[in-house]
Amino acid sequence: MTIFEAFRDLHRPGRPLLLANAWDVASARVIAADGAPAIATTSAGVAWSLGAPDGDELDREEALAVIRRVVRAVDVPVTADIERGFGASLDELAETGRLVRASGAVGVNMEDSVDGEPALRPIPEAAERIAAFRAGAGPDVFVNARVDAYLRDVSDPFAETIDRAAAYLAAGANGVFVPGLADVDVVARITARVDAPINVLVGAGSPPVRAFAEAGVARVSLGSSVASAAYGLARRAASELREAGTYTSVADAIGYGELNELSR
Repeated sequence: MTIFEAFRDLHRPGRPLLLANAWDVASARVIAADGAPAIATTSAGVAWSLGAPDGDELDREEALAVIRRVVRAVDVPVTADIERGFGASLDELAETGRLVRASGAVGVNMEDSVDGEPALRPIPEAAERIAAFRAGAGPDVFVNARVDAYLRDVSDPFAETIDRAAAYLAAGANGVFVPGLADVDVVARITARVDAPINVLVGAGSPPVRAFAEAGVARVSLGSSVASAAYGLARRAASELREAGTYTSVADAIGYGELNELSR
């Protein structure tokens, strides 16, 4: 079995792949050491760690450099968030596909939203972009096509999601990512209509994994939540040090020695 096949087979409706997204080598190694069967990167966390905002602001080579380092650092499959594909043209998207494959990553997330109006690319254009990426990446990269209907002002996000999922799968996607949707009943309606692994985004306040599993979800991601929580801890520690002169915020840290060993 290839590493791509192993990663693909982790997507089991009812027994979802659970991904606490990493943003650098250290976070990837910590998550892998905890027993994660795969590592997913978060584009937001990667961008923040490099001093850039999320949202197609990061240079493709900077993003790929992080992907390559993470792939080398862990012994489990790596799937990368590549935002909108790092390319305006179809040729550029195909090149991104070739570079992702060369990096050793076995999967990607790819968005269909745009800045301005309309908030989502027209379906034929978005599907064409997926097909172009697929042409460059070849068959052994798991394309998790992101449908942003529930994140944007769309009149009928359910119907939009179903239509886009069908088009993206026909264009070569392997799975469908529907962020912004926490209603388990609606998720169950989507999994019943889409013949492919469905990925949901979770965070504080979301229903538990069990509920999504019962709804037929095959993949659950924390997205940028882990990175933002880590930065939240940095701010709390700084505030506590400055205001109270105490250090309780850092009491639950991973030990210096353990992190050093993970970094070897």
